[in-house]
Amino acid sequence: MTDRVLVGKTAMVTGGASGMGLAMSLAFAAAGADVAIGSLLAGGRRAEGELTHLPGQEQLDQAGALIKAEGVAVLAMNLDVTSDESVDAFFNAIVERFGKVDILVNAAGITAEHTIVGHSDSLWDKVIEVNLTGTYRAIKRALPGMIERKWGRIINIASTAASVGAATSGAYCASKAGVVGLTRCVALEGAPYGVTCNAISPTWVDTGFAREWMTDIAEKQEHRSGDEYVSDVKKSNPQGRLISPTEIGALALFLCTDGAAGITMEDLRVSAGSLW
Repeated sequence: MTDRVLVGKTAMVTGGASGMGLAMSLAFAAAGADVAIGSLLAGGRRAEGELTHLPGQEQLDQAGALIKAEGVAVLAMNLDVTSDESVDAFFNAIVERFGKVDILVNAAGITAEHTIVGHSDSLWDKVIEVNLTGTYRAIKRALPGMIERKWGRIINIASTAASVGAATSGAYCASKAGVVGLTRCVALEGAPYGVTCNAISPTWVDTGFAREWMTDIAEKQEHRSGDEYVSDVKKSNPQGRLISPTEIGALALFLCTDGAAGITMEDLRVSAGSLW
């Protein structure tokens, strides 16, 4: 059983109902932290052409139940990181319930497959708004309390795409590069007060969203099956596999421990040796 090293801490996780967000939430809960998860639910606003995974209320409730089963308190809410009002409502509910936010994880994200030629402005804006500005919104609310209490951990999910380009992923690559840049600035702002800020940049992680994304590329761009594409991605990885969400959870948990207090301003790649 995981040592309960986070007892007394509260974690705020955007995109926490599925995939990497849920894996990190479960890792924190196993270590004793109370956890608040927020995810945009099915039916939320979408831009034409965006690729995202929107869980339903049932999936959000199930995620909350899994976290609660670790013996901690949980808050699970609908969250739209493109809305100041929604982020305020989520953050204020956490503070009302738990009193503070000690750990912030920004895992909410979307992507889009499109060349810059012909790219719609609305689609570009939406990817930047969710991935980069949504991260900024959450940090803006959580950071002051962390500085005041002189302890905090901020973890932003970036991507190997932050440092590697793809012809049809301009908006996504730009947004994730922005997340890494923002991470460095926040790390310096929080450093004198015991607040660390790091980015985790995975390659393909074995989540439902990643498989939907790979299937979209396979079917629309390469006219083949998603299963074939996933198989080729695995073969191209030096370790011959996709990353497990639990690996991301384990790294995020380590970054919240006292042993990682000196790790800040880093872009931590979890790629099994893969460039993308």
